[in-house]
Amino acid sequence: MATYHGAQITLSAEIPGVVEKLTVDEKDTVAKGDVIAEIKVEDLRAALVEAKARLAEIDAEIRLASIDLKRDEKLRAQGAVSQQEFDKAQRDFDLVTAQRGTAEATIQKIKATVVKAIIHSPIAGVVITRFAHPGEMADVGTKLVTIADTNRIRIEAEIDEFDAGKVFLGQAVTITAEGYPDKTWQGKVEEIPDAVTERNLKPLDPSRPTEARVLRVKIAFKELTPLKLGQRVEVEMARP
Repeated sequence: MATYHGAQITLSAEIPGVVEKLTVDEKDTVAKGDVIAEIKVEDLRAALVEAKARLAEIDAEIRLASIDLKRDEKLRAQGAVSQQEFDKAQRDFDLVTAQRGTAEATIQKIKATVVKAIIHSPIAGVVITRFAHPGEMADVGTKLVTIADTNRIRIEAEIDEFDAGKVFLGQAVTITAEGYPDKTWQGKVEEIPDAVTERNLKPLDPSRPTEARVLRVKIAFKELTPLKLGQRVEVEMARP
């Protein structure tokens, strides 16, 4: 049993730091957009406050440099200041203006990093694995939780390569599972790969060859089932 593509995701830390919050446990249900975890970024928030204060200082310097430049421009027209003095006023204005651009870039960079500290779930689903705990140190890429939409599961059946010619899209499938005696579910073949691969599962029937390659056929359920993600099932394909 496996999820459809995009129906299972593992969330990891995008920045290094201490896991300050991890709001979910295994088996918790989450909605798309829910906050799952938060990395501690107090130092970054302090740096953001400092960067904004520096930007305010630069704005004040720009206003002063602009006043000086306009005054020297008038005085130069009157011959009261030299070209060198005017050039210096222009250079001071250009310099502080450039500093403002750098300060703004620094603020945006810090903001972008702070945003990465809060991890949201991109899908609705159930927490099937929790890897971390509050207080632990996380590096970039450290796994936090795995979330799966258990309403979007299907079967990945390994069909012996010798039987590949007997499989077709839309083919009816009967599904059984251990723990559910006398219970069957119906499905259909919805995806057939273009190549065979190595076998992952050992066949239950000892008479079947274990070295044979297999076709990993995707089977969709026609009904809701109590089967769990990762559970092993048996499938019986309808005859062509």
